[in-house]
Amino acid sequence: MSVRSDKMGMKIIIIGAGNVGSTLVEQLAHEGHDITIIDIVARKIQAITDNYDVMGIVGNGASYSLLMEAGIEQADLLIAVTESDELNLLCCTVAKRVGRCAAIARVRMPDYSKEVQYLQEQLKLALVINPEMETAKEAARILAMPTALDVMSFAHGQAELIKIAIPEGNRIAGMTLAEIGKKLSVSALVCAVERNGEVYIPSGSFRLESGDTLTFAASRRNIRAFMDTFGFKSRRVRDTLIVGGSKAAYYLAQELIHSGVEVKIIEQSRERCDELSVLLPKAIIINGDGTEEGLLKEEGIERADSFVPLTGIDEVNIILTLYARKISQAKVITKINRMNFKSVVNSLELGSVIYPRYITAEAIIAYVRARYESRSNSIETLYHLFDQRVEAIEFRVEEASEVTDIPLRDLKRKDELLIACINRDGHIIIPSGDDCIRVGDTVMIVTKHLGFRSLTEILK
Repeated sequence: MSVRSDKMGMKIIIIGAGNVGSTLVEQLAHEGHDITIIDIVARKIQAITDNYDVMGIVGNGASYSLLMEAGIEQADLLIAVTESDELNLLCCTVAKRVGRCAAIARVRMPDYSKEVQYLQEQLKLALVINPEMETAKEAARILAMPTALDVMSFAHGQAELIKIAIPEGNRIAGMTLAEIGKKLSVSALVCAVERNGEVYIPSGSFRLESGDTLTFAASRRNIRAFMDTFGFKSRRVRDTLIVGGSKAAYYLAQELIHSGVEVKIIEQSRERCDELSVLLPKAIIINGDGTEEGLLKEEGIERADSFVPLTGIDEVNIILTLYARKISQAKVITKINRMNFKSVVNSLELGSVIYPRYITAEAIIAYVRARYESRSNSIETLYHLFDQRVEAIEFRVEEASEVTDIPLRDLKRKDELLIACINRDGHIIIPSGDDCIRVGDTVMIVTKHLGFRSLTEILK
């Protein structure tokens, strides 16, 4: 595994040292950028500056004098990810007035999220991101393909990267990837495999085993054919039981109801139940404690197609997941905000786990890399796989380069790297050695080399 790290990176100011802010510091500092982190809580700043070579400032990130102290006039980018939408927008507004930097705001309230395009245009923001909404979209994609552990979307939803575990006795176990290719009636490509803690970018001779976790790429319309061919269930869920009436629960319910899925939400606050009843007239809203075993059974957890605990407490979400997996066959998704004891969490076999901090950070890092290396292509989408050991990156090819109009078999590519798919005018190509990358394409690569900013970096 290699990590890209240049000494002359961008000057980036991050306001907010919570889960997302600390994740951004970790990843952007690792990629060689000059980071300043601002927060009103001194112990948060101290914890970050103790662990990373970054500048920390305690104070209000919307303050003109504080931003001047942080070097806003020389900054390339300001990222506001505090808990307050209004403060994030104010920080970006002050930064745009004082400096010439780009600005990114985290905005989570539904009222603001309906006005993202307006806010982005009027405040001249580079990016507005809503982690709860993105979390809900990811959960909805998984529930549409419940056998999957994770579903990552590319090419504006036309292609997906699907993560699945191979159970004991499945017919795909014991087959090489070349043999799998011959059995398929559609195009798909196995891009990465995790086995006994090791991750492989496999060749055609790689033989799969029971217990492996694999990630494959295919066009959206071909995914079910791949799953059905090898005995994986591909039917979407018919109903979902959600515990917790958070913003993420609201966004997820919206997505599922739109797809024809029946939704039931258990929420402890009577006031929030009344709000959700108005916002989600097609959902069933139950006022009660979703951690009570009796209530869960009364509301049908044993018969539910899927179950999603969305309380604000990670430990509660984990316990509810383990309970659901014990007493039902429901597809379960667990949302985890913090990263404490990650090795223990991974050993619990929770199935599909969603980390909102990574969803937010990946969108921002994709923007940072594209802005830093914007000569011939830009990054459309970025995902981290297998505990940050693999990246899947979608590049837009904006002009000719040393990787365009050459058969892929003739490109001298780095090891541990696959060109997984090409999107050409909405047509998804799972490429062979005869295919070429052309100007106007978007190209998705999967690699253990971390930190690519340009498609040309795939070359040796």
